[in-house]
Amino acid sequence: MDEIKQVIIIRNDIHMSKGKTIAQGAHASLMSYFNVEKIDKKIAQQWLDAGEKKIVLKVQSDKELKRLAEGFKYKKIPHALVTDAGLTELPPGTITALGAGPWNSTEIDMLTSGLKLL
Repeated sequence: MDEIKQVIIIRNDIHMSKGKTIAQGAHASLMSYFNVEKIDKKIAQQWLDAGEKKIVLKVQSDKELKRLAEGFKYKKIPHALVTDAGLTELPPGTITALGAGPWNSTEIDMLTSGLKLL
């Protein structure tokens, strides 16, 4: 059986404080998890039971995040793109992060294996 993991991808080209970066990653994680829970409760539960493995990666643009989101959509991997409300550090509508999974590692890796850790 394939390992279940979640990937959180953060834009590294915009200035966000450490706290803002963590908050955006948390949004991506939760939003994506809730999408998985709607689609496949078994995978969601397996991930919880196995310790909630998360990998945090980086990209250099909103275009990269959008492209990855399209890839996840095409592969039918649950995901969530995070758009900031603009209440603190960033302009409203700034795309900051993307969560994918929890899902089968092999399928996620097909789209993320070339990315570097944050």
